[in-house]
Amino acid sequence: MAATINTNVASLTAQRNLGISQGSLNTSIERLSSGLRINSAKDDAAGMAISERFTSQIRGLNQAARNANDGISLAQVAEGAMKAAGDILQRVRELAVQSANASNSISDRQALQQEVNQLVAELDRVAQTTEFNGQKLLDGSFGTSQFQVGANANQTIVAATANLRTNVYGNNQVSGTAAGGTGAQAAIAAASAYGSNGVAAGSLVINGALGSSETIAVATGAHAKDVARDINQQTQLTGVSATARTEAQLAFDTAGSYAITLESDNTPDLKTISFSLTSPTGSEGLSAAVQAINEQSSKTGVIASLNKDASAIVLTNATGNTIAVGHTSSDNAGIVSVTKMVGDGSGGTAVLGTPQTMATNAGAVAVAVSGYITLDSDKSFSAASTTTSVLDGAGTGTLNSDLKKVSELDITDFSKATHSLKTVDSALSYIAGERAKLGALQSRFETSIASLNITSENMSASRSRILDADFAAETANLTRTQILQQAGTAMVAQANQIPQGVLALLK
Repeated sequence: MAATINTNVASLTAQRNLGISQGSLNTSIERLSSGLRINSAKDDAAGMAISERFTSQIRGLNQAARNANDGISLAQVAEGAMKAAGDILQRVRELAVQSANASNSISDRQALQQEVNQLVAELDRVAQTTEFNGQKLLDGSFGTSQFQVGANANQTIVAATANLRTNVYGNNQVSGTAAGGTGAQAAIAAASAYGSNGVAAGSLVINGALGSSETIAVATGAHAKDVARDINQQTQLTGVSATARTEAQLAFDTAGSYAITLESDNTPDLKTISFSLTSPTGSEGLSAAVQAINEQSSKTGVIASLNKDASAIVLTNATGNTIAVGHTSSDNAGIVSVTKMVGDGSGGTAVLGTPQTMATNAGAVAVAVSGYITLDSDKSFSAASTTTSVLDGAGTGTLNSDLKKVSELDITDFSKATHSLKTVDSALSYIAGERAKLGALQSRFETSIASLNITSENMSASRSRILDADFAAETANLTRTQILQQAGTAMVAQANQIPQGVLALLK
């Protein structure tokens, strides 16, 4: 090897290696001080791109989890307010039950109605003031909303809150529907036969609240009780339930002695009831007839009461059996008239059709009065009849359910209080269903949060394997480069001394 002084190759080699070790030392110090394996794109271009995508996903997942937690909070606020509304309705129901008791006077019921009015107003206040982060939740304005519960677009949960304004929920009902009308007079032998109750064969179609359409067959002369039973057998499919009731108005044209026959157990065994009227109208004039009929109610199934203006007697069978009214002789003091009654949709009843009259000299005759059916559901529905006298007592066609609103609750008399119970029960069912939906929504949010946290954890681990520094490896590399740095420095010094050897040749 030539001895030169212009080019010190050994020194250049030592300097180059010293620079390499210095770069490695700088890299190790940077990684150990930052904790990251990739501090710039030059460290690992592909790894940096992958880790950035992971970072976007992880931050999106973490924010989605926070969104879901906010959704839980919103659902909890709404559910808490609905619980309060349910408690209020429970109190309203208690008041309706209390008002239905015969021991209450008119003033008592008015006082109970005042409390109901205040409670209904409080229900509206709860609906209008319940909010979360400035958004009204229960007044119908929240509608259907989306909660972003994913790191990417369109990863949402769609949810809605109920409208608790008292004028939008309650009991959907078709009122005053009948299983027939008032049959024409029929001759009877020894008070032992019914006349026709006016029901024609056909069908009743319930287009249910649950999306099912069910057809109910109606036989000629069917009793309301039987039709209601057939409807209730389909309630799980339609969401519509039926109650049957029979009411007839019994009127007299003059005072005197009467003997009528009466029955409602759907058997031809009519009972004879005798009484004397001091007047054909008024509570005092008709009291003897009411008392005589009620004394036999355990046998006939018929209860008597005065109508609102005490001008006639209302005969009631609470189960919907056909009521048969007649007489067996021509000894009655005057004319007896029988008129069918149906529900008027507000908890009361109204007369339907033309009265059937039984004259004093008509002999043994009877009139059969069929019952009426009320269809109920907490959701809207419709009912269509293909037979006369099944819906509204006449004609064919379709009736859509009418919403009996919570805001219209009236418990000022027995019938209205009983009617209000149905509305309150439907309202409670509605609120319970909406609370269940909110509970399910909270559970779904919690499940989403758990899934998001697991995904975020796994992606963080994946990013760590790409991005984070291995301190064991980097510490070993630091030690190695420090030793190489020290050795390189020493070797540069040694290499710089090599040209001094040339001077020995010049001596």
